[in-house]
Amino acid sequence: MSVGHHQVRVGVLLPTREAAISGDFAIEPLLGFAREAEGLGFDSLWTGDSLLARPRLDPVVVLAAVAAATTRVTLGSAALTAALRHPLIGAHQIASLDHAAAGRLVAGLGSGFPAPQTQEEFEAAGVPFAGRAARLDETVRLWRRAWRDRDGVAAGPRERSDTGGLERLPPPATPGGPPLWLASSDTPRVLERVARLYDGWLPFLPTPHSYERAWRRIGRLAAEQGRPANTVVPALYATVAVDPDREQARKHLDAYTRAYYGASLEQIAVFQAFGYGSAHECAQWLGAYVRAGARHLVLRIGSLDPRAQRAQLTEAARALVPALRAPG
Repeated sequence: MSVGHHQVRVGVLLPTREAAISGDFAIEPLLGFAREAEGLGFDSLWTGDSLLARPRLDPVVVLAAVAAATTRVTLGSAALTAALRHPLIGAHQIASLDHAAAGRLVAGLGSGFPAPQTQEEFEAAGVPFAGRAARLDETVRLWRRAWRDRDGVAAGPRERSDTGGLERLPPPATPGGPPLWLASSDTPRVLERVARLYDGWLPFLPTPHSYERAWRRIGRLAAEQGRPANTVVPALYATVAVDPDREQARKHLDAYTRAYYGASLEQIAVFQAFGYGSAHECAQWLGAYVRAGARHLVLRIGSLDPRAQRAQLTEAARALVPALRAPG
């Protein structure tokens, strides 16, 4: 799928989980981070979601607070585990958040990473873990019908009878609802779902080659579905450690993955995108993804130290972001 010459957009993840690991659940530091990122010229701000696997503040609440503290940046979830939530409650939250954000919202959605900790989350919330991807897709179809056809919502054959009433909820600020992106991998089933149903694709694939191959596949599948070119936004979720000393950056990132995931950088980098080194080196690494088709990069700063986070945020804005936005 062609992306033309659309300018690359660069966003940054709010450190909600990083703060939680350090035992800090205060909202003001996150708002300060958000204000600074907006002032530095980042295009978007994002936050993750987890109940028990990697606990942190609720993303809808955090983004509502950030919406009041910012004026320009796009706000997004990366990603909201919508499959954990009843479709009615999820629709109410998303529509309300879209109003708080004055239409600046992108809802990145996930069905839940296939891991024992995620399964524990679902079981604790009383939601079936099996079939969660299909549940997410059904939820998205319900939301879309409610938001685009306020008087014509009807339950499909696989949808539960207690999902009625969506048309009576307040509509989102964005006509037809905010963009809904699938935060996902590059399996054949996932690529088909993105091409058929979603407005964006937000993977964290470990190599530009795997990204390009998957993105080309989405383009072919979307065309087969009759969807217009450029209808799916190609995004990327990538973790960076910006430090002029490349070896120090690698060590810091390894300490980060061990604290965050309980696994080494080498283990996690097999399936996630991790880059480290100087701003120039990180820009070169991310630039390969841009050449592979990525147009909205969501950067997670790989540090638990708030001072290091701010320093890297500033350095990324100074040297990394302009390099990624430069034409060619």
